[in-house]
Amino acid sequence: MAKTKPILNVVFVGHVDHGKSTTIGRLMFDSGKVSPEELEKLKAEAQKHGKAGFEFAFVMDKFKEERERGVTIDLAYQKLITNKYEVTIIDAPGHKDFVKNMITGASQADVAFLTLSAKDGVQPQTKEHVWLLRTMGVGQVAVAINKMDAVGYKEDIFNKVKADAVTLLKQAGYKTDGVTFLAISGQMGDNVVKKSTNMPWYKGPTILEQLDLFAPPEKPTTLPLRMPLQDVYEITGIGTVPVGKIETGTMKVGQKVLILPGRSGKGVEGEVRSVEMHHEQLTQAEAGDNVGVNIRGVGKKDIARGDVVCDAAKPATIAEEFVAQVAVISHPTVIAKGYTPVFHVHTAQVPCQFIELIEKTSPDGQTAKNPDFLKNGDVAKVRIKPIGNLVLETQATNPHMARFAIRDAGATVAAGVCIEIKAKPLK
Repeated sequence: MAKTKPILNVVFVGHVDHGKSTTIGRLMFDSGKVSPEELEKLKAEAQKHGKAGFEFAFVMDKFKEERERGVTIDLAYQKLITNKYEVTIIDAPGHKDFVKNMITGASQADVAFLTLSAKDGVQPQTKEHVWLLRTMGVGQVAVAINKMDAVGYKEDIFNKVKADAVTLLKQAGYKTDGVTFLAISGQMGDNVVKKSTNMPWYKGPTILEQLDLFAPPEKPTTLPLRMPLQDVYEITGIGTVPVGKIETGTMKVGQKVLILPGRSGKGVEGEVRSVEMHHEQLTQAEAGDNVGVNIRGVGKKDIARGDVVCDAAKPATIAEEFVAQVAVISHPTVIAKGYTPVFHVHTAQVPCQFIELIEKTSPDGQTAKNPDFLKNGDVAKVRIKPIGNLVLETQATNPHMARFAIRDAGATVAAGVCIEIKAKPLK
């Protein structure tokens, strides 16, 4: 079946309880993706769990545990066809423990809606999410200022939250002149699908209209195939099915692939037997597609989340060590040589050690060679050694495989990009 509309992967991010799931649920309901009967069922379910008013959120929060706790834990996917795109919506958790999943969500997204509550404005988690979006290469962001009903639909409150969001986006390196700020209420449905009559002062688009205002993502189909694994399933009648988003290149049925590092650390060879997306069989898929694949010669115990399916003729590198440009976002003290946090690269999580601090530039623009330590606001060139097998490429070779976030003790402390690499020999 020919693909008609381009695919747009959209992630909704933001602080916990700022209304992401509710906004998406409302978007699905008002655009006819969820029937009134289904919503009634969810309403009853929400009341049963003492969560009256959470029915829209339940559209995305399918998991029982999430319903009971009223928070989004895993990533939920929904498909929505707009005039211009086939949109895959990723609802990423705002809860602190779940930032790990949020990183994966951002790494699969082309564009993002940063959701802010008009009541509470910019929160610590909001800052963290903006930095992550930037590191993960999400170039286009729109800001949904939600819960306008809770502040009497007042324009001055909207403007204040907007000003704070502009400052935050600029700090992370976004150009804000092209960013749309939307005044919405997910709960009430203002400016989600239907234009609101409660805010005559607001002249901007609805969430649904904004989806079509995003520029089509550039497809890096000219680069070699790279598909980081999000999960590996065992499906009766098919066998082992790794799933993930194709970051770069094209995947074809019959193609020879090498999955790196694999359990062995030496890579696993295979051949693409079938590719499926949204339960449809495809003969080929390309950069930007979220797919499930069955690969001849590859079993569930050979591979895991974090491995990368590569074109066998042009495989990625496993890093022996690498040099990166790192920005320190929020470390409680300082970072010195020997520091070993967890690096989140595409879907992999690998501890890596800082073995040399080459040079740093502090926020005031001062540079220093071989500094003793790095602190918040510093941008530095550092040499790093993975403790384990890490598939990574340089910014120049493949920017989609070069970005990472650094996490320690449950927080994102830094973010960066690989600029030089010393590869591990495979054989």
